[in-house]
Amino acid sequence: MDEWADPDVADPRAQLRQTELGQVNREAARLAAELEGWSRAAISRLLAERVVSTGDVASATLEVFEDLREAPGQVIPIASVADVDRGEVSIEGTVERLWEPSHPKIAQVGLIADDTGKIKFTSWVKSDPRIVQEGDTVRLYGVKKNWYEGRCSVAVTYWSRMEVKDRGR
Repeated sequence: MDEWADPDVADPRAQLRQTELGQVNREAARLAAELEGWSRAAISRLLAERVVSTGDVASATLEVFEDLREAPGQVIPIASVADVDRGEVSIEGTVERLWEPSHPKIAQVGLIADDTGKIKFTSWVKSDPRIVQEGDTVRLYGVKKNWYEGRCSVAVTYWSRMEVKDRGR
């Protein structure tokens, strides 16, 4: 059970020394600028919880950053897809190559890449996906991870969302 979820437990920031609180707030502001979708206040509280437990701002910052960077809904580096401990991920990259679908139920199949790596993606006709072109920069939200012959790939499902940069949703 998370002790910090108890409404009777004081905010962990109140338990920090003034210098620690200043460090936590500076690190929270820095992380909030790097992590889309997280407020400085939320990050500050998470950091404070870790600092109260460990007493070390530097390691707490690293742990919180790693946890939030790969949290559900966060766009993660393509190289991290295989290592993330859940079935759905969100990624962004450039469509490098498209292939002819091998089955009529497949709308598109291709390779998407970012600075960290490449991964195969499949869009199913049933999911009514956006059609992308080679060279498009796309953001894929909630795509399903798949494994085939030891390789990880992603599939655009009905519940996924696909955005093509500069073309909107």
